[in-house]
Amino acid sequence: MAGQKIHSAKKKRFITNSVVHIVLAVLAVIWVFPVIWVVLTSFRAEQGSYVSTFLPQSYTLDNYIRLFTDTSILNFPQMFFNTLFIAIFSCILSTFYVLSASYCLSRLRFKMRKPYMNMAMILGLFPGFMSMVAVYFILKALGLSEGNLIKLALILVYSGGAALGFQIAKGFFDTIPFAVDEAAILDGCTRWQIFTKITLPLSKPIVVYTTLTAFMGPWVDFIFAKVICRANSDQYTIAIGLWRMLEKEYIDSWYTCFAAGAVLISIPIAALFLYMQRYYVDGLSGAVKG
Repeated sequence: MAGQKIHSAKKKRFITNSVVHIVLAVLAVIWVFPVIWVVLTSFRAEQGSYVSTFLPQSYTLDNYIRLFTDTSILNFPQMFFNTLFIAIFSCILSTFYVLSASYCLSRLRFKMRKPYMNMAMILGLFPGFMSMVAVYFILKALGLSEGNLIKLALILVYSGGAALGFQIAKGFFDTIPFAVDEAAILDGCTRWQIFTKITLPLSKPIVVYTTLTAFMGPWVDFIFAKVICRANSDQYTIAIGLWRMLEKEYIDSWYTCFAAGAVLISIPIAALFLYMQRYYVDGLSGAVKG
């Protein structure tokens, strides 16, 4: 009887695991399908936005070459540089603001601390684009809505309110024992030294997460970039450029280039993730050992 029960339990577990793996495989195919389609379309030689077959009939690299050579209508290299410049500086500032605010709210006790966190949580319930008209007129009043100053305006927009998203990083900092800070203070460390030399090295996973999210926001944003850039085509970001490729007058000739651009914009994010993944893993392993 005992052997039959064990055999029955193993059979039930095998069936359950098989069903779970089949469901996960189906979900994986559904998730990967659009990615494969975009990649294949980026190499498609047939022009136009609509074709009757899923697989291209012929392949070419002309779509990628055209993105960097045909700048008569849409200057993709300039848009790529604009977006990269804005994303890098916004990422640096946003990461610093978020981690600094999170550390202060986690480790320090000061007046209005809890009211500030409650206020920040309430403000976080409202989407940022609700304020885009007011933000635009403020930037216009400051003279930041024309020329190269548009890049500075976008950096300020993306990083200015970043500290409101402190909740996740603060929750991570709360898991670090206060005894670590107290021991460092007894050794003569300042709060800045504790933050930079002790807390951040112990918080690599949240630093990586904050950096990735701070970079991806400006990299893929369309709404604020479109409102602030307006008709300044030399200041366009990639999101605006890809959107223009799908307009009625460009879609037939630029649709496959749009797919190529969509593939190219995923490269910096993937490269950043692959580079920082090791720090994420090391941080988790260090936390487990501690």
